[in-house]
Amino acid sequence: MANKEILLVVDVFANEKEIEKEIVFQAIEAALEAATIKRSGGYIKAQVAIDRKNGDYLTHRCWDVVAPDSTLGRDVEFPMSQILLEVAQFDDPDAKIGDVIYEEIESVDFGRIAAQTAKQVIIQKIRDAERNKIVDAYKSRIGELVTGTVKRIDKGSVYLELSGHVEAYIAKEDMIPREAMRLGDRIRGYLKDVRSEPRGPQLFVSRNAPELLIALFRLEVPEIAEGTISIMAAARDPGSRAKLAVKSNDPRLDAIGTCVGMRGSRVQSVTNELAGERVDIIIWNPSDAQFVINAMSPAEIQSIVVDEDKHSMDLAVASINLSQAIGRGGQNVRLASQLTGWELNVIDASKAEENSEAEANKLIQMFVDLLDIDDEIAVILVEVGFNTIEEIAYVPSNELLEIDGFDEEIVEELRKRAKDALLIRAIAAEESIEVSVKPSESLVVPNEALLTMEGMDATLAQELANNGIVTLDDLAEQAVDDLLKFTGVDEDRAAKLIMKARAPWFVESTTE
Repeated sequence: MANKEILLVVDVFANEKEIEKEIVFQAIEAALEAATIKRSGGYIKAQVAIDRKNGDYLTHRCWDVVAPDSTLGRDVEFPMSQILLEVAQFDDPDAKIGDVIYEEIESVDFGRIAAQTAKQVIIQKIRDAERNKIVDAYKSRIGELVTGTVKRIDKGSVYLELSGHVEAYIAKEDMIPREAMRLGDRIRGYLKDVRSEPRGPQLFVSRNAPELLIALFRLEVPEIAEGTISIMAAARDPGSRAKLAVKSNDPRLDAIGTCVGMRGSRVQSVTNELAGERVDIIIWNPSDAQFVINAMSPAEIQSIVVDEDKHSMDLAVASINLSQAIGRGGQNVRLASQLTGWELNVIDASKAEENSEAEANKLIQMFVDLLDIDDEIAVILVEVGFNTIEEIAYVPSNELLEIDGFDEEIVEELRKRAKDALLIRAIAAEESIEVSVKPSESLVVPNEALLTMEGMDATLAQELANNGIVTLDDLAEQAVDDLLKFTGVDEDRAAKLIMKARAPWFVESTTE
């Protein structure tokens, strides 16, 4: 075959496969190099250079310039492709280690190349070029909607043929569950990844990603593409139900009505594309609580308790609407949670009220115990929103004075008692008292008379209070054995403390 025929082969392959001629030239050079190496026994290195204008080519044998290695027991490791530095410098005094010496040798005839070898090299090079071309073309389209025809179905996975005979792959886990798919069906998908791989698919498409829902609405609703309406979030239970949060950037425009379309035409087009998936369109709100209420639609929420630390909300729903709020298999609350980013707990409103009442009673009792106040005052503190002793101790006095029935004397006394309670708690913490209460409970404050009695210290007083011995009368009713379990108490100290606590009894008896 004449050298000019190389140019003809290049033209044919380049035009047929729509790739650059340089790729085909490189493929033919690789084929000629493989044939040269095979002719020489397979141990040499060769390089072929084709003239891109006339098709002529030269072949060179390549030698790597190396230093002698005494550990080998011979001068070089690969004598067929390596040459010692001192030998190379006979012909080229400027040669140095790492250089390559080229020696022109006889070229193999292009027409005598083993047909299979040449064909395999050229086809592989062309295939690699085609795959790189696909990657380059689609890399910038990640995140877009793609449309293709079902070309092949394999064990639940689907191969799509896109425009230009490009193949895309939808893995089984990226398919909509139980979706009926047939050869020749034309479907849309979300291009989630493009990877350059030697074998197998390169374009990876998803049918169950929330982004597909967003892309479909952007396609169906021009106002979204124009920016008049913004999609804020999306959540899907693929093939069953989805929620889409939208916001209107024009106060005159109804975001939900626009997305639904005339007689539901727009949302129905999306539903048809997603195998009948029902889509709830809701209004996004900058208030997290209101957004959650919207997301739980159509269920009506009676009250919400927000826990910022756990990033969760407890939603109280009437008993009759409880199943609707939760949804089949928890679907409604799960989608609302995904949409808003909050952990949502749906509870019966009656139980929520009971829990709220129990929590309020717990706070009331805590204030009664720690501040030594009447139930009426404790109830008022809870009703106006006080939850901790710290709030009472450090809130500005004017806020407490705004409470009906509270004067300066009451306010100052409350603040004083709250600070005393916090001081006792701090002393207990410093002395590493092991408290036998739950972490969510507050320390019980010992009575001042108990705390200041002779022979008592803050550590023991707090430990006694934590075990229900809060006043002198409580201590007086104890037996010696009852006190031996406390820190630093022996029989002698226990007896003295009890007698000291009972001293007022004897005074009263003598008086009588």
